[in-house]
Amino acid sequence: MKKTTALCWLLLGLAGLGANHAQLPAVEQRKVVPAVLGTYRMEPPNWWTGMRHNRVEILFHRPGLQAFDVRLGRVRGVTLERVVRGDSPNYLFVTLSIAPKAPPQTVPILFTHRDSAEVRFTAAFPILARNSDPKAQGLTPRDVVYLVMPDRFANGDPSNDNVPGMLDTLARDALLGRHGGDLKGILDRLDYLQDLGITALWLNPELENDQPEASYHGYAITDLYRIDRRLGTNELYRQLVRACHQRGLKVIRDVVPNHIGSHHYWMRDLPMRDWVNIWPSMTQTNYRATTLLDPYASDYDRKRFSNGWFVPTMPDLNQQNPHVANYLIQQALWWVEYAGIDAFRIDTYTYPDQAFMSQFCSALRSEYPSLFLFGEIWEHGVIPQGFFADNQPMRRANFDSNLPSVLDFQLCFAFHEALTREQTWTEGVARLYYTFAKDYFYEDPTRNVVFVDNHDLTRFFSTVGEDLNRWKCGIAWLLTTRGIPQLYYGTEILSTGFEAPSHGNIRKDFPGGWPEDPINKFTAEGRTPQENEAFHFLRTLLHYRYRTSALYAGRLMHFVPERGVYVYFRYNDAQTIMVVLNTAKEERLLEFERFAERLQGFRTGRDVLSGQTVPLNRPLTMQAFTPLVLELER
Repeated sequence: MKKTTALCWLLLGLAGLGANHAQLPAVEQRKVVPAVLGTYRMEPPNWWTGMRHNRVEILFHRPGLQAFDVRLGRVRGVTLERVVRGDSPNYLFVTLSIAPKAPPQTVPILFTHRDSAEVRFTAAFPILARNSDPKAQGLTPRDVVYLVMPDRFANGDPSNDNVPGMLDTLARDALLGRHGGDLKGILDRLDYLQDLGITALWLNPELENDQPEASYHGYAITDLYRIDRRLGTNELYRQLVRACHQRGLKVIRDVVPNHIGSHHYWMRDLPMRDWVNIWPSMTQTNYRATTLLDPYASDYDRKRFSNGWFVPTMPDLNQQNPHVANYLIQQALWWVEYAGIDAFRIDTYTYPDQAFMSQFCSALRSEYPSLFLFGEIWEHGVIPQGFFADNQPMRRANFDSNLPSVLDFQLCFAFHEALTREQTWTEGVARLYYTFAKDYFYEDPTRNVVFVDNHDLTRFFSTVGEDLNRWKCGIAWLLTTRGIPQLYYGTEILSTGFEAPSHGNIRKDFPGGWPEDPINKFTAEGRTPQENEAFHFLRTLLHYRYRTSALYAGRLMHFVPERGVYVYFRYNDAQTIMVVLNTAKEERLLEFERFAERLQGFRTGRDVLSGQTVPLNRPLTMQAFTPLVLELER
């Protein structure tokens, strides 16, 4: 993504607000799929009865559209509330009000020419009955999230590897090329995920990224209502969600409210002059979310953070424009209702206008109270991370983000340090201790999503120097600490790769996901002995965690680390789990006396990984970089 040019600025200079509308590609002709219908575009493509959000603003795009007036044909319980004309002559914003008891119907929206009042064309806008399929089930600390980059996981349908007319084609040998993974490949491997012990599936964005390069990652969206055709179709996505629900898996959509791709059709013909944030010359964000809470920050730095472009090929949307805000909220609601999504991971959460983000989260939670939201706040320090969380107890301004959860980068960084730094008073595992000690900064830290790597970070096995014991320490911590754990695809088979010099290194194909792959690591036969050891270690802990209430619903008590040994307990009235992590380079003798307040009444502990019994009345030798998870027994 970093190797891009300021193509957007050239496009803006050439297009202008009155440019002719270029021919748009044909789209699936289904009622609930975004479509270029004849010569116009209509977004959203439909709505539903009985929605709390019942004032729907429809964006219409067609050359010369502002020469038309709008009225409705015969309808029941639906009224035309207003029509707003964009700065471009090719856009109209038509708001319909849907009464609570309006029946399902197709609303005829009549476009009449101003001069003659003659109906020139009619847009059929479906209002559908809501289905009873599961949706918006949310996440809880009992869940474990599995993050998949669709292009890199498995290729279930080679026929869509290349789509005529799309700008980026198959290049499996290129780190930043498209490799051909798709939704069918994921659908075919749900049994694998279920057996592993996964309960929630997070996909990097599946929406259309019709960009000329690096379109595989999904974050430069060019159509917010359409699955990328190289991954599948809208209907296939809905089938994937249903299949997940049938297996007890939840589905998380990766939503991107901050920016779009430079080849989005808006960039050829902006609906309004302030639809995106434009600077005199290409200006990237300074990537400093701290400017939003820094009492000494300059207005320039705040503006550059919020309004600067993430990269040159990702135009920055202006969420202060109410029509942009409506569009982004409606498309998020649409996908929940259409596909049955259970949660949203919100990309680059801090970069959009924060008043809008509060409105965005509030609208989603109002419509779907159980929908779970967690935001990417990639900062350095608990204060700038926790500042954006819901009901932040120490925030001085009279403002609530309405964001229930954050991706806990601070714990991720701290645990990396625990396994890779020398143990000192403040470094090594001590940093993990100090990070946990700041959990008072959150209303509920157990809602935070915890992880050891993801699609933007060096693979965890590489971070710990491809040391299996250190890797086991990380997995043991991840699956026994507070919060909702997230695993990155391939972690279970010790995938490697460093972020620099290319993100492609950390987004490699899952071996066995392609028909031509010589090795299939989805099976035990295709994995090395070390990979199988790691796989079974992780799988055992995943299944144990799911059935152990102390780990997903219990309290946490930890003790000050000593000589690199970190001890904590997860406990409730039913169970007590003791976790010991030796993060030192040497073996350590563990004395149990100082843990007496949590060990009272217990004589032994069962090692949940080996099944062996560990007596609690004599010291225990812990080998270097060794985890121990004990279920205490009376």
